[in-house]
Amino acid sequence: MAFPIDTDLGIRWLLAAAGQAPSVHNTQPWRFRIAGKSIELLADPDRRLRRADPRGRSLRVSCGAALFNLRLAIRVAGFQPLTWLLPDPRADPQLLAIVHMPAFGQPSSTEQELFANIGTRRTNREPFDERRVPPWVLADLRIAASREGANLVPLGGFGSTDLLDYVAMAEEELGRDHDYLAELRAWTMTGTHSDGMPSYVLGPRLAGDPAVVRDFGTHPDRPAARFEHHPQIAVLTTPGDRPADWLRAGQALQRVLLLASAHGVSASFLNQPLDLRDMRHRTDPRHRRGHAQMIIRLGYGPSVPRAPRRPPAELLTGPATRRPSGRTRHERNRSL
Repeated sequence: MAFPIDTDLGIRWLLAAAGQAPSVHNTQPWRFRIAGKSIELLADPDRRLRRADPRGRSLRVSCGAALFNLRLAIRVAGFQPLTWLLPDPRADPQLLAIVHMPAFGQPSSTEQELFANIGTRRTNREPFDERRVPPWVLADLRIAASREGANLVPLGGFGSTDLLDYVAMAEEELGRDHDYLAELRAWTMTGTHSDGMPSYVLGPRLAGDPAVVRDFGTHPDRPAARFEHHPQIAVLTTPGDRPADWLRAGQALQRVLLLASAHGVSASFLNQPLDLRDMRHRTDPRHRRGHAQMIIRLGYGPSVPRAPRRPPAELLTGPATRRPSGRTRHERNRSL
């Protein structure tokens, strides 16, 4: 069996899969480096949101999602990924993970199904219909999150209402922060940045309550629409709130989103309260179900186009200069 990174075509195939992960404001803040028989995942500091993400939490969640796609592509290529998270944080803080491929192994049908949904998964900011996501699907999504060391907490009616109130208050406060708005505009305004998202990806403007999508007020030409009256909200949490936890949250998020896509369930995000918390340099108070890392809206929405993506060649950076020591703490992912 051909080793995935022995050819340019194999490398491009792996990076194309990894690069289709979701990321905050479509920043796609990841790079990759070939190191012998391994692939290294690095943060791209030029794509960090300096104002909205001073801790680098959202960047690492985004990179964790790309890491999951990379692991999944390696499995579908017929190898077992062996992953080190944050192998050398002091000497190389941009190096987020190293993925080895030490052994052959045929992918399971579940892994093949998840991989098939990498290209079809979308962040859907359109109105959802009023159908409820069935309990058995939510149970599947919760199991998916737990496989990556995270917890998915679906909220009931009262919990969703209270959280949406917090989202609306956070949106209002963020709307008074000129630096935040300038950064948001730089990454989402069509024609402002090479990765600016076209208005059809941002979805329509909100008409009425509840606030279930970001305002993206820099695009006033978008049509207005009314959204579902009773949105289904889930919160992705992790036991800790440190960089390694953020990477695990990203991997859990992508596993959940790919499985949701396989079930025909759409998703978008309502992370304004988390942005505001990070901007205030506050850590999340420990809840009995963990630290909140993502706020997810789930439901059934229309088909939407994909946001623009960086080409695989742009994701590849120069050769590695160091390898992890034998003392490095690692996580072994024998099976996805």
